Amino acid sequence: MNLKTRHWGRIALIVAGVLVAGLILTFFLRVMLWEKDYYEQKKGSERALPEHVEIEGVVDETPITEEQIVEYTVAPGSPRYLTIGKIDVSQARIIQVGTLKNGEMGTPNNIFDAGWYNQTNRPGEGGKIIIDGHNGGPTKSGIFKRLPELENGDIVSIERGDGMKFDYRVVESVSREVKTGAASTEMLKAFQTPNVETVVLITCTGEWLENESTYSQRQFVYAELVTE
Repeated sequence: MNLKTRHWGRIALIVAGVLVAGLILTFFLRVMLWEKDYYEQKKGSERALPEHVEIEGVVDETPITEEQIVEYTVAPGSPRYLTIGKIDVSQARIIQVGTLKNGEMGTPNNIFDAGWYNQTNRPGEGGKIIIDGHNGGPTKSGIFKRLPELENGDIVSIERGDGMKFDYRVVESVSREVKTGAASTEMLKAFQTPNVETVVLITCTGEWLENESTYSQRQFVYAELVTE
């Protein structure tokens, strides 16, 4: 009798163990499925339009008003407004940007502003003037969304704080891959001192790379000062 009781006791323990293991496995499977579904939904809500995601963080998509444009002032010799008729950029504010803590060049917070890198020259000084901008934000296209459309001969205009205007003619427009390191090589070229005063416009292009949290390409447009 004792042997039978022990036998059935072992069986009961085994059955109980299997049931508990099954419940635990079911619980974890449900958690995993819920988590997967949650992040899929979250991903969609945070990045409804992947091609417009800003790689540096949250950006401002608030349209710049005419009043803000008119009231915007800078030092007399600094770049104030950017106009590129070919891509419908008209008197966009040029915001001064510096170097970030990670060593990268800063960008304007608002997607409708351009950024003049203050470690480069001012219009009329000769040398290189580097201006960057966003291709867009989470839901709207930015100032340089259409930058890849520029071709040789197109005109880029900059107005300084003192009202003087300078026209630059596009001489080169190239797209470089980030993964191959070509974009970094092109960036070094962008900082080289030219023989003719040159504006370099830079933005992100290509596809959004989810794993790398960046775009696949960088667009570089070079435009030389029109002197005639």
